[in-house]
Amino acid sequence: MRKKYIGLADLIFTTDNTKYVELLEPYRALGYPVFGPGVEGAELEVNRETGQQAMKKYGIATIPYKTFHDYDSAIAYVKKRGVAMVSKPSGEADKALSYVANDAADLIYMLERWSKNPKYVTSAKECGFIIQDKVAGTEMAVGGWYGPGGWSSHFCENFEYKKLHNGDLGVNTGEQGTLVRYTKKSKLAEKILLPVTPLLKRIGYVGYIDNNAIIDADGTPWPMEFTCRPGWPLFHNQVALHVGDPCEWMVDLLNGRDTLQVLDDQCSISVVVSIPDYPYSHFTAKEVEGIPVYNATDMDHIHPQQMMMGEAPVQVGDKVIDMPNWLTSGDYVFVATGTGETITGARRSAYAAVKKVKIPNSPSYRTDIGVGRLVKQLPELQAMGYARGFTF
Repeated sequence: MRKKYIGLADLIFTTDNTKYVELLEPYRALGYPVFGPGVEGAELEVNRETGQQAMKKYGIATIPYKTFHDYDSAIAYVKKRGVAMVSKPSGEADKALSYVANDAADLIYMLERWSKNPKYVTSAKECGFIIQDKVAGTEMAVGGWYGPGGWSSHFCENFEYKKLHNGDLGVNTGEQGTLVRYTKKSKLAEKILLPVTPLLKRIGYVGYIDNNAIIDADGTPWPMEFTCRPGWPLFHNQVALHVGDPCEWMVDLLNGRDTLQVLDDQCSISVVVSIPDYPYSHFTAKEVEGIPVYNATDMDHIHPQQMMMGEAPVQVGDKVIDMPNWLTSGDYVFVATGTGETITGARRSAYAAVKKVKIPNSPSYRTDIGVGRLVKQLPELQAMGYARGFTF
């Protein structure tokens, strides 16, 4: 029955690399139009060590690391090294377990804290995690779309804002917003992405792959990890810059043709809008469903995430009427995007869309996506030949 329906699809777009990948692998081998990483491709991300070994094999300089499956051994290792380090989980582990420490004591405290959580102990045993040296510099990522015909001609340079609050303060949520620009020539892609082309060809990779790095003061990029799937909210940034049918170019990429068209001279900003107790609602059990999301009508810029349709009291003139309206279905409510020839223009577009939407009890979002640390860092990167084309 599953084969019957899957055979009707012109395009099977996998938006993650942990669900359905193994299920789809036999169909991929039979030639079904699966757009997304296969088992080997997904492993480059979900298994940190596999990704690091692949970079080494293809001549990409990597940050020293060590893999662990228990916290006691990791704690002993950090104590012995006595320097600032980074911990990153593998597999489907909680992303909150990604931690950049200020010094050795800082990381040891976190490892000891996690070791008291049975869920984290089990996750470490099953999936593992790496302890990596901490490198000072500026974080920047680059990705591209790859298929049987090779790379698309457009590379996606991007800057993620991972912390909850302005100024990169607060807990690491994964991504609170992103700055993106497509380019046909990327120094960073040449150094940390294109070298793995033979590997992608060998495993029949199809879809998006991204590598992020810390670029040090000498201009050397130190890659940290592959992302072998669409990024979130990164994919919304990309769609905002794509021209034409949103799926035709994906079908073409599957068939070995590069027909992706983008707004070459523009960049895009994405902003994640959430409600309390994000990102901890699943711990606090705070009620996050059924809250009205008013004025969310600009679907060119507003991308529903955890939203659903239902009834809510709506102001119509001087009357309040219960009528169909968007409601929250979780704490990660929507992503707003904006584009512009400059970062300032893209920011103005995205934040104008955010401000039109009203949610009771004050939604939360960062107001510094695209600026903040980049005001200082972008000129430094451009002086080293990176991120050309981004302008404020």
